[in-house]
Amino acid sequence: MPARYGDLITNGTFTNGTTGWWAGDPAYITVATPGTGLEATATTDAVNLWDALVGQDDLILRSGCRYTLSFTARASQPGTTLRAQVGLGADPWTPTIDKTVALGTADTCFTFSFTSTLDTTTGQLSFQFGQSTAVTVYLTEIRLTCSTVEEGFYVDPDSNAAKWLTANPDDPRAKKIERSLVRRPGARWFGDWNNDIKSDLDAYAGEAASEGQLPIVALYNMYNRDNGGQSSGGAASPDAYRAWVDAAAAGIGDRPVLIVLEPDSLAQLGSLPTDAARTERTALVAYAVQTLGTLPAANVYLDGGNATWIRPPEMANRLQDAGIAQVRGFAVNVANFDAVDVCCTYATQITAELARLGIPGKGFVVDTSRNGNGAMDAEGQHVDWCNPAGRRLGVASSIGVGGADYLLWIKVPGDSDGSCGVGPGIPAGAFSPHLAERLIDGG
Repeated sequence: MPARYGDLITNGTFTNGTTGWWAGDPAYITVATPGTGLEATATTDAVNLWDALVGQDDLILRSGCRYTLSFTARASQPGTTLRAQVGLGADPWTPTIDKTVALGTADTCFTFSFTSTLDTTTGQLSFQFGQSTAVTVYLTEIRLTCSTVEEGFYVDPDSNAAKWLTANPDDPRAKKIERSLVRRPGARWFGDWNNDIKSDLDAYAGEAASEGQLPIVALYNMYNRDNGGQSSGGAASPDAYRAWVDAAAAGIGDRPVLIVLEPDSLAQLGSLPTDAARTERTALVAYAVQTLGTLPAANVYLDGGNATWIRPPEMANRLQDAGIAQVRGFAVNVANFDAVDVCCTYATQITAELARLGIPGKGFVVDTSRNGNGAMDAEGQHVDWCNPAGRRLGVASSIGVGGADYLLWIKVPGDSDGSCGVGPGIPAGAFSPHLAERLIDGG
C-alpha cells in the first residue's frame, strides 16, 4: 500500500534503481540509474512534452489537504523544458498541480506547495520533457509530502510527562496525568540540551510525517538565553547560534513543521545592557528567521511576548526589525497565563501595527497550555510569571479563534518555570507531577 501521509514517493533518490517508477514508450524515452539519480533521455521523435515521461502511480490524494512537491533536476542542454504534474492516473488525467520549469546544466532544487482539488487513491506524479530534440534530464531527491492539521497535531511520545508516566505507572496521579497531558499534542522544545540538533529534528519531523501529523516545535537556543535568568544557557557565541540554526534547518528539511521561534528573545531586548547587545540579539533572530523562512513546508511564528509586557507598537517594530515579513507570523503568551480573549486582542493590535508598517496579513498563535484560569488571582491582581498558584490547563492544541491561526500548547504543562512559586526546588524545564496535578485540578 503506498503512503497516505508523510512522504508519498517511494525510491525518490533512485538508490533502488527504477523500483516504483515507470517510463513511457521506449521509442521516445530511455532511462538509466547509474547510482546518482535517474538519467532519462528523450529522442528526437518525442515531439510533445508528454511523449517522453516518467512517473509513479497509486498516490493517495485528498481534497483540501496541502502537499509539497520537491525535486532536484538538471539537463544536458540549457533551456530544457520540464513539466511536473500531480493528478489523476487515469482518464480524464485531471491535474491538481501542473508546473513547467526551464532546466539548466547545474542541479537545481524546485519546490511547489499546493492544496489538492482531487480525492483519489489512483493519483499520479509525472515528469514530461519531450521537445523534438535528443536531451537527457537528470532527476533525484523527489518527494511529495503531506501533513496537515486535518490529520491533527503530533503528540510527542517522549514528552517529559510521558517519560514520568513510564517510570511511575502506579503513582496515584498517573491516570489523570496520562489522560490530561500525555495524550495531548504540544510542542517539543529544542535547545542546548540537544547534542545533535540536525539529527534530533530530522528524527522528530520524520516521525510526525510518518503518522501524517503536524509537529509543533519550539526552538530555544538564543545566545545569552533568558538574559541569565531561570532558563539561562543557549548557544555559546553568536557564531555558534548561527551554526545551530543552520543545522536545525537542515534537520527539518522539507517536512511540515510548525515552529515557534526563540521565546522571549525580542521581548527581553530592553533588559540587555547595551545598544550593541540589543542590535546583536535582533540580528541573530533575523538570521534564524531568514534561514527557517526558506523551508518549503514550515510555518514559522516568531515570539511576540505577551499582553502585559511590551506595548503593541513597540513589539511590532521589534518584529519588523527581526524580519517577520519573511515568515507566517508571531506567537503570544508563550509560557504565560493570559486568557484567550486578552491574547487575541493584543495580537490583533500587533497585526494592525505591522500592517501600518507595510507588513500586512501576518498570522498569530496563542499558547493556551496554562491559561485556563487566566492570569488574575482571587484579588484581581496579575499573577507572577513563575509557577503561580491557581492556574489551569487551557484549550488543547486546535484551530484558532478570535483571529488566531491556532491555539497551541507551547509551554509543556507540568514543566517548571524555575525554582519559584509553587515549584520551589524544581529547576526550569524539569517535569513535576505536583505542578501537573495543580494545572489539571486548577489548584
